[in-house]
Amino acid sequence: MSDHGATPAIRARGLTRRFGDLVAVDHLDLSVPRGQVYGFLGPNGCGKSTTIRMLCGLLLPSEGDIQVLDLDIPRQAEALKQRIGYMTQSFSLYRDLSVRENLNFVARLFGLSRARRRQRLDELFHTYRLEALADQLAGTLSGGQRQRLALAAAVLNDPELLFLDEPTSAVDPQSRRDFWDVLFGLADGGTTLLVSTHYMDEAERCHRLAILQDGALMAEGSPARLKEEMRGVSLLVTTANPRRAQHALDDQEGVRSCAQIGATLRVLVDDEAALAAVRQRVRTVDPDATVAVTDVNLEDVFVAATLARPGHGEARS
Repeated sequence: MSDHGATPAIRARGLTRRFGDLVAVDHLDLSVPRGQVYGFLGPNGCGKSTTIRMLCGLLLPSEGDIQVLDLDIPRQAEALKQRIGYMTQSFSLYRDLSVRENLNFVARLFGLSRARRRQRLDELFHTYRLEALADQLAGTLSGGQRQRLALAAAVLNDPELLFLDEPTSAVDPQSRRDFWDVLFGLADGGTTLLVSTHYMDEAERCHRLAILQDGALMAEGSPARLKEEMRGVSLLVTTANPRRAQHALDDQEGVRSCAQIGATLRVLVDDEAALAAVRQRVRTVDPDATVAVTDVNLEDVFVAATLARPGHGEARS
C-alpha cells in the first residue's frame, strides 16, 4: 500500500466531460486526502456519477488531468483496477447466482488463488453478516442485504481506495446507519473512501465534502468549516400560519430560501440587516410570530452554495 503521508489519493485538475453540447462536469479541481471519507454532495443529475466514472478510468475526460493513487488516469487505468473498489448506484451483481457464487466470481476476476478466495470469503461473510445468506440467490435478498453483498464484492480485493455512488439510496434508515459504521471501520483501517450522496445527514458524516451543482464545484471543506464560513444568516420563524408566512416572504428582498419544517419556517437571508424586514413581513400575517437567528446547518450551506450558480438547469448523470 502507498505511503498515506505522501500525495493525495485523488488529484484532479480542470476535469471536464462533455456529452455533445451538454457540459456534465465543468473544470473540476479535486484533492482527496488518503484515509478519509470524502463526500460528493449534490442533487440527482449534478455530475457526481460522471465524475466518479472518470476517476475510476471508466470514462474518458474531455479535458483535465487525473492522478489516482499516484497513477495517471486514464493512461494507467488498467493498473488502477487492482487497487480500487467501486460500488455502483444500482445493484450490479448476478441476481440468479447465490451470494457465495457472486463473491467467488468477483474473486476469480481479481485472480485470487483458491486458498485466498476461501479465506477472503470467510472474512467477508463474517464482517458483513452474510453467513446465513451464503447459498441464497442474490435476487431474493432485501435491499439492506443486497447492499451488504455489494459492499463485500467491492472490497474483496482489499482496495486502497473505494468509490461508492449513492450506496444507500434504496435502503431503510437503520441499514444506512449500519452501513456508515462499516465505512468508518474501513477508513480506520486506512482505506480512502469517496462517497456520493444527496442525503444531508450522510454528508455531515464525511471528513471532507465537495458540493456539486451542474457539474461545477460550488464549495469544499469539512462540514464544520463549510457551516462556519457560509455567507448568510439562518432564521427560524415560529408562526400559527406557516404557509401564509412563507407566501408573504416569496418576494422579500434579501431572502434566499424559505422552507416549512413542521410548524416552523427555516429562512436563509443575506445578512442580519434582513432580519428586521423578515420579522415585519411575517407579522403582517401573524402579529404573534417570532423570528430568531438559529444555527447554520448543512442544508443551509447547500442552498447558499447552489444558489450561487443560477441559470443552469440541464440534467446530468
